[in-house]
Amino acid sequence: MASGDFCLPREGMEVLQQVCSRQLPPCNLNEEDLLQNPYFSKLLLSLAQHVDESGLSLTLAKEQAQAWKEVQLHKAAWLRSEILQRVIQELLVDYYVKTQNTNLTSEDRKFHETLEQRLLVTELTQLLGPSQEKEMPSLLGVEKADLLELMPPSEDFLWMRARLQLEVEEQLKKKCFTLLCYHDPSSDSDSETLKAAKMWKLAEVLVSEKQQCQDTKRQQKERRVLLEKQSATYSQVLLRCLALLQRLLQEHRLKTQSELDRINAQYLEIKCSAMVLKLRMEELKILSDTYTAEKVEVHRLIRDRLEGAIRLQEQDMEKSRQILNTYEVLGEEFDRLVKEYTQLKQATENKRWALQEFNKAYN
Repeated sequence: MASGDFCLPREGMEVLQQVCSRQLPPCNLNEEDLLQNPYFSKLLLSLAQHVDESGLSLTLAKEQAQAWKEVQLHKAAWLRSEILQRVIQELLVDYYVKTQNTNLTSEDRKFHETLEQRLLVTELTQLLGPSQEKEMPSLLGVEKADLLELMPPSEDFLWMRARLQLEVEEQLKKKCFTLLCYHDPSSDSDSETLKAAKMWKLAEVLVSEKQQCQDTKRQQKERRVLLEKQSATYSQVLLRCLALLQRLLQEHRLKTQSELDRINAQYLEIKCSAMVLKLRMEELKILSDTYTAEKVEVHRLIRDRLEGAIRLQEQDMEKSRQILNTYEVLGEEFDRLVKEYTQLKQATENKRWALQEFNKAYN
């Protein structure tokens, strides 16, 4: 089946992308994927009509909602009985604490004892069960009739139940005020009437805050999905940019490398020349700081005299060289005369020294 037989319009793509991001979070599809797989896009559109935002089918979602309502009702009933049971137990605990610290009146003692007796018998009756089979022996041989005989008198029970309602209301009011002060610490200094008025609105405030928290969680989830989508898109764009950079390097590096090397060499040459000039400038600065004008003038005079002496020596050396050249014309005869002159001069020096020694001896 050719992909060109079915073409999804651009508006349909946008709708499908929204549906996929909201109802099908794992389907992180972009426009290119939808264009390449048009029939898969059609399948997703058809599937989106039969599922809700959680991904369940509409029938299952309806059944789930109904079951959740029933669970909420049973939960509320269980919470009511559990709260009443715990409040009654707290009343009994407070009673035992008070008996150790204060003296109670006879009415208070009668109320708590009747309440405890009624509560204990009721719990034991529940343990025996609603009905027992004849084949099964009773628990410890105790029957319901035996337990019912332990019930307090009906007059005491009616009196206790009337007072129990007031006690439970008072205990629940204290707990409600405690919850109110925990939620709003500024209410701790309010009057009891104002606290009661705030308690009527506390449930609505808590529901509003819970809804706000759920909305924030949903927004966070949507932003997380959007972030994952943007991260995937960013990764794809980054890979394409890296591919383009690699291609640019491969195609243009050899062309620009020689020019870059020439520019670098020219830069280094200019930098070297600048360094040489800087060194020369430092040298001249040191010389100018070292030699004053008087010292330079003295050095100039000394240099002139030395140059004059050098010129005289060069003239004398030139004259001697000419005389030497004249004597060199004589050849071996000149060498013989020089040796003979040397011998005669040495003999003369020896005789002069002997004469001086002879004179010293006679004087």
